[in-house]
Amino acid sequence: MFIDPGRLEIRLREEFGGTMGQSRVVVRQAVDLADSGRYEADAGTTLTNDVVLEHLADAPDGSPPERWNWWIGSLELAYGGYGQFGIRRYQK
Repeated sequence: MFIDPGRLEIRLREEFGGTMGQSRVVVRQAVDLADSGRYEADAGTTLTNDVVLEHLADAPDGSPPERWNWWIGSLELAYGGYGQFGIRRYQK
């Protein structure tokens, strides 16, 4: 696996703030996306912590889940089939 969940959770909070619940739900979705192989097939690159953080940094200001949903929305527009990786709710 190229996503290090523990490290990604820490870096999400360091870079974008938010709660533990917010960072954990983003990590879960990132792991699911990586495991699906969809991003690698569409983008031609492995999904890593750095890739996730780079794309979330491009998003408008917001919490980690808001930034994640912005990125997933852009992937949905570009390739289709990413809606299942969006975040609808999480524990605060």
